[in-house]
Amino acid sequence: MAGKSNKSKAKRAAQSSASNPTDSAPQSDVPATPAPASVPDNGTVDNAVEATVPETNEVPPPVPNADDSESQAVAASRDDQPKQGELRLYPVSVKTQSGGKMELQLNPGDSVMDIRQFLLDAPETCYFTCYELLLRNKENETHHLEDYNEISEVADITTGGCSLEMIAALYDDRSIRAHVHRARDLLSLSTLHSSLSTTFALKYDAALNKAQNPGDKPNVPELDCLGFMEDVPASLRKLISSPTEEIKCVESIVFSSFNPPPSHRRLVGDLIYLDVVTLEGNKYCITGTTKAFYVNSSGGNILDPRPSKSGFETATLIGLLQKLSSKFKKAFREVTEKKASAHPFENVQSLLPPHSWLRPYPVPDHKRDAARAEEALTISYGSELIGMQRDWNEELQSCREFPHATPQERILRDRALYKVSSDFVDAALNGAIGVISRCIPPINPTDPECLHMYVHNNIFFSFAVDADIEQLSKKRPSSNVSVTEKMPSSEKVPCKEGTCDGEHSAELNCCNEAPLLENEQATYASANNDLKGTKLYQEADVPGLYNLAMAIIDYRGHRVVAQSVLPGILQGDKSDALLYGSVDNGKKICWNEDFHAKVLEAAKLLHIKEHDVIDASENVFKLAAPVECKGIVGSDNRHYLLDLMRVTPRDANYTGPESRFCVLRPELITSFCQAESQSKRKTKTDEGTDIVPDPCDVSVDTSKTGGELSHGEENGASTSEKTVAEQQDTTADSAARSSESSKLCDEITFNPNVFTDFKLGGTQEEIAADEENVKKVSSYLVDVVLPKFIADLCALEVSPMDGQTLTEALHSHGVNVRYIGRIANGVKHLPHLWNLCLNEITVRSAKHILKDILRDIEDHDIGAAVSHFLNCLFGNVTGGKASTNNVNAKNQKKGQGRGKGKASAKKSLASYMMVDSNILWSDIQEFAKAKFEFELSEQARTTAKNVPVLRNLCQKVGISVAARKYDFGAASPFDASDVLDLRAVVKHSVPVCSEAKTLVEMGKVQLAEGMLSESYTFFSEAFSILQQVTGPMHREVANCCRYLAMVLYHAGDMAGAIMQQHKELIINERCLGLDHPDTAHSYGNMALFYHGLNQTELALQNMGRALLLLGLSSGPDHPDVAATFINVAMMYQDMGKMDTALRYLQDALKKNERLLGPEHIQTAVCYHALAIACNSMGLFKLSQQHEKKTYDILVKQLGEDDSRTKDSQNWMKTFEMREVQKTAQKQKGQAVDAANTKKAIDLLKSRPDLIQAFQNAAAAERANALNTAEAQPRGRGFDERAARAAAEVRKKAAAKGLLVRPQSGVPVQQLSQLISPGTAAFSKKSGENGEAKKVEEKKETSGNGKTTNVEAPAGLGAGLTSLDKKKQKAKK
Repeated sequence: MAGKSNKSKAKRAAQSSASNPTDSAPQSDVPATPAPASVPDNGTVDNAVEATVPETNEVPPPVPNADDSESQAVAASRDDQPKQGELRLYPVSVKTQSGGKMELQLNPGDSVMDIRQFLLDAPETCYFTCYELLLRNKENETHHLEDYNEISEVADITTGGCSLEMIAALYDDRSIRAHVHRARDLLSLSTLHSSLSTTFALKYDAALNKAQNPGDKPNVPELDCLGFMEDVPASLRKLISSPTEEIKCVESIVFSSFNPPPSHRRLVGDLIYLDVVTLEGNKYCITGTTKAFYVNSSGGNILDPRPSKSGFETATLIGLLQKLSSKFKKAFREVTEKKASAHPFENVQSLLPPHSWLRPYPVPDHKRDAARAEEALTISYGSELIGMQRDWNEELQSCREFPHATPQERILRDRALYKVSSDFVDAALNGAIGVISRCIPPINPTDPECLHMYVHNNIFFSFAVDADIEQLSKKRPSSNVSVTEKMPSSEKVPCKEGTCDGEHSAELNCCNEAPLLENEQATYASANNDLKGTKLYQEADVPGLYNLAMAIIDYRGHRVVAQSVLPGILQGDKSDALLYGSVDNGKKICWNEDFHAKVLEAAKLLHIKEHDVIDASENVFKLAAPVECKGIVGSDNRHYLLDLMRVTPRDANYTGPESRFCVLRPELITSFCQAESQSKRKTKTDEGTDIVPDPCDVSVDTSKTGGELSHGEENGASTSEKTVAEQQDTTADSAARSSESSKLCDEITFNPNVFTDFKLGGTQEEIAADEENVKKVSSYLVDVVLPKFIADLCALEVSPMDGQTLTEALHSHGVNVRYIGRIANGVKHLPHLWNLCLNEITVRSAKHILKDILRDIEDHDIGAAVSHFLNCLFGNVTGGKASTNNVNAKNQKKGQGRGKGKASAKKSLASYMMVDSNILWSDIQEFAKAKFEFELSEQARTTAKNVPVLRNLCQKVGISVAARKYDFGAASPFDASDVLDLRAVVKHSVPVCSEAKTLVEMGKVQLAEGMLSESYTFFSEAFSILQQVTGPMHREVANCCRYLAMVLYHAGDMAGAIMQQHKELIINERCLGLDHPDTAHSYGNMALFYHGLNQTELALQNMGRALLLLGLSSGPDHPDVAATFINVAMMYQDMGKMDTALRYLQDALKKNERLLGPEHIQTAVCYHALAIACNSMGLFKLSQQHEKKTYDILVKQLGEDDSRTKDSQNWMKTFEMREVQKTAQKQKGQAVDAANTKKAIDLLKSRPDLIQAFQNAAAAERANALNTAEAQPRGRGFDERAARAAAEVRKKAAAKGLLVRPQSGVPVQQLSQLISPGTAAFSKKSGENGEAKKVEEKKETSGNGKTTNVEAPAGLGAGLTSLDKKKQKAKK
């Protein structure tokens, strides 16, 4: 195969597959007009500054919104063209295949496949699949467009006057099947993924439209969140949203049993026959030819190919059905309108959707579907049914060779790499399932089963399982050495475990010393390490050095490693293929100068030291990579580097042969190098004092850490933003310092081969220095990073919600999960963190035990075995007599391979069913001690009995259970029927767009400085680039939407913020899962923005969903739940429902005092919120008491000089002043009342006829006043002074006996004015003043309230407006 043509084909395929159906401009995705229905989303609001106490929003002088000039600047920036990433679009008219007219907005860089994708998404042309495109320019020249052309290669559309025409093309076997498949998809709503937030908005909009008066608003119901949070298991059903109700267009469309067409009909163009039953009950047999579809005259069992109706021949199947059935035409229009009314992102398919651990309960009825059956019976495990198999390696490497000098070239290259890598992962997933299901034969069937290798769809598969090494070494034929050298990564299992060939007795003995449990851990860890190493080299992106596409698939207890096939390996072309590294663990080392130069270039970027290594023949080689890596030249003459298990050095804190794959994380290496370079620079310049650098300040790719950063930022402490802002050097020589620091950082390198069995060259001093370097970074992890991480956890700067976000937080700080036991011991005093660490250790230990069971069990026993395991874990199963379920016994069986005889399988199931809860927990404790060096106490059994632990385990193993209420107090909470599915779990190396990440980081810096317009530009550019590279369904796109929403919020554009927030919410639901913590925070921020628009009912619905998701992921006992309660309370407070608000605030206070302690800053936040609420009710003494507690805590935690402490002190003074004013007004009112009393007595003496009228009025007032006092809170809508004055008048009049005959005709209002004209005016004036003060307070608490709600230091939307303070400071 010619390399050029292959590369061209790869480039074209990548271009075609990366087309993006949505517009590239961020603001064009959703129209701004349709209000709630099209509200896009903004996700978790990341905070740029700490806001863990009453801060900006809470300072008594209210903080205004961004001024008009900034709002206009942001609006102007939205209209401007971003400098990069944004595409200039030009209108091009299109004449459709049906003769209609439409217009597309195109860019000269769009490929013809992009245009086809746009036409597939347009309602007018969505059902045309087989056509050619003609382009006419303004000179009326006609160009035929090939699928892989770019428009700019054919004509210049920038001059205008260009038009496209769709010309019907001929069908073939493949295209006509694709057309039928497309028609079925168009008739189904299953591809429409409607977000619950969209549903909320549509219902709210409908309720508003039904309101009788335009000003009426729907009644705001009270959330039942407090009760719900105590019964999380009962809420499982609420998570599963009801599927979209299908609109039936046709009874059935199936391939007819007349297929395939007889040969004589093939000669006249027949390709396919379809049987169709319409909604009217009519049955038709349709012929699909190379030109059209028509109804033939067949009836019964004999084919009659003659057309049955003249004039019913159409180019599309849907066009024919519209002519045949009026009901079809109407229903198809409804389906099209339903899809068109949805948010654009809800119609986009996610490339790698997350695993859903819950399934609907009761299980829906399984109905007949011939189309579904046809697709299932033609399963191909990821390969193409018709046509050539894809050459994954050639596609991937060709994409890497794309030019990338200009921004547009880099976008094209990144898009191609992303699409090819994603397609590879999808194909690898399907292929691995076929391998594990024994549907794909191995290429080495004579070897032991655990060493089988497979090639399917041009993907190489191998197992990462341990085996009885001694037995295997005897069984393996000596010829296997060549197989080891040939396979792309078959060395993965054998070589890592010392099973490459039977001659290496010393290595075998070394491996046999390690416990079998550790052998399995080593193989799993080495596969993970290899994937991490591959990603690092891919990110280094050294020209001329290539890596294979790679994915790891865990399914049914097996771990399969999938890689693209190394060119020439399968053809046996291995002569002089190995140029670098070793295939026999250092006995013989190969070296090549050209290869070494490329590896050395990558090593400089990865902090790997060039060092000497000695092989068994005492030859010395200079390497810049691990010894066991393999540098191979493929038959395509490319240099490939494989087996990168130890790109980072070994962890010096874990020694011994059982820990040989315990390596340090690359984030830690980067952090340490930057810390060291800063230290050296300060030492060199003698400036300042020594400062211990913050390890999280220099973590790699802060945007990638999604989960943990978002939660930390929600808690008011965006580590990345804060540190980026703090590290900005405003001095003139900042660039020089940065360059010097970067140079010092690059000079720090590590020898990856120290603390291994390989023989190192050089002097003893050099070796000792290399070892000391590795010891130093290992000590840095234990002495600096771990304490700092624990401190961040305690301060809620990092606030993981579940096991996944805890893992992401650990990794982003450079901490391996094996240190989780030390983390747990450091957070014992915080119940939510202690329980989270305990549960994560429990789940990870249980996961390995369950995988062992799944690996050994037969298909028909899976449901029973898994449910019994869950009962042992979450229930209290007793009566186990003997157990073969312990770790050692299971590991001893693994050497037998995957295939078991039926007798042994039955025995295995019987033995598993004999295990009880005590035996299982004993195994879990043993595993936890061996793996995590942590003693699991009996408390772990109690804390594990909850929904978040079940969710965590199911997600890690791939189990789906029924969404019903489980009684964790029962002995056996689960039935076999509750286990509904078992899915594969994938790890992959799909690349991300580095340019967009850089733009996001720059935008975060600008946002932290309050530069809204500039930050909006950066985030918009990143959004636009990511949409072109990955499409909208990607976590990084959601990240951009979140920041865009934050900027728009600060600029005062609440509707625009909601639009971006809605986008992020949809993306998070589709890419992360319905119950991911980020999705919960997205709903919470959505609620806060809706509240900002006074759409409180909609806000509370979203907030209720947020609380539901938080309960499932973290349980009710978490500080983020308490922070969300504060936000809910603020909403009710702004509505005047103070009783409900106080209940939420008190519950939040109880949670924080229980979880964090009475003197934690978050507890101070709760007291401050209570003070504000009491202030709104006029209870200034209580406000002062609560604020005093806030102040005391802040003084103890932050000191008296902290700005937040001073803010609290100002609030105390404010409350005290208001209490004094209230007392003074009370006293003044009493003095006025005495004067008025005398005046009233004189009046009554002179006018006896008024006395009876006054008595009647007083009686009515008294009854009314009592009712009002009971119904309304004090200080709101009730004039106490007037009531007291009236009471005094009545008493004095009665005492003087002024009771005369009744006289009617005097209005009561006139009477009150006569009695106290000054009092009425005074009361009115003071009442107005009181109301004004209340309004002012409301602005301070809720206008800040929006502010305060958003600003809550922990949880949802924390610190949303904390940038206002910095922004105003910047203005000053």
